[in-house]
Amino acid sequence: MGNYFLIAFLLLCFSPSPNWIQASSPGQSQDLEDCTHIRKNQQHEHANEVHCSRERSRAAWKVIDEYLMPFVEKEKYQISNKCRLHPDNDMFRDQELHKINHDVNEWRCGYCKKSFYAEKYIDKHFDNRHYHLLNATEGNCLAYLCGALHCDLVMDLQPRKTKCNPASAVRNRHLCETLADTCFPVTGGLSASRLHEFFLHQFCNAHSCSGGQKPFSRGGKTRTNAFYVVISVLVLMLLPLFYGFVYLYQRGLKMSTQDLRRISRAGRKKKPS
Repeated sequence: MGNYFLIAFLLLCFSPSPNWIQASSPGQSQDLEDCTHIRKNQQHEHANEVHCSRERSRAAWKVIDEYLMPFVEKEKYQISNKCRLHPDNDMFRDQELHKINHDVNEWRCGYCKKSFYAEKYIDKHFDNRHYHLLNATEGNCLAYLCGALHCDLVMDLQPRKTKCNPASAVRNRHLCETLADTCFPVTGGLSASRLHEFFLHQFCNAHSCSGGQKPFSRGGKTRTNAFYVVISVLVLMLLPLFYGFVYLYQRGLKMSTQDLRRISRAGRKKKPS
């Protein structure tokens, strides 16, 4: 009898539509309810699954923001939304903009104001609670462009020392040149033509096993070093104190000199006979 219930339970769990089986006892009814709940949870998790790396998409946007956008803004060029580098074509962009980072260990969700201790936890929160806000349409995964944009260089503290793969280099260079042609067509005007040439030098030419040109050879966004900022503030604060000390020292030295002169003159007076 026990084997019968076991077989019935397995059939309930794995059948395409368990509603056609009518439970004949309270125990079987509970088993049916549990199986249905498990299957609904599995379907919900599968529906929320996104085959796009948030971390690598974030790295790709960091490369775009630091090593491309300053030059695009300098040329006053408007990137078309058909370009895969456009902010609208990043499925995580809106969520990333709703991250509020108050401190190293304090992250806040801009949607529901919930706080987290680390960025990885707010990423999980976005995946679980705000999945419906993702722009998860086809072609909106910036992580797919990481090969062309050299994302590994901004994800690691030091560049990886791996043997160059010629086939991978050719594939990444082709993707890179396709981005240059689509986003900055040479027929799109003088600014587009200049940015096309810049993009090839900045990203594409480094995809070679010859070890010639390095990525980001044209530089990137100018960042103010925090150390120099602190030093500058300290210097500005200490300069008035320094000049004040020098002024008081010179004033005291002058007064001492005058006193010595008075004493010297008084000592030179002749005593009455």
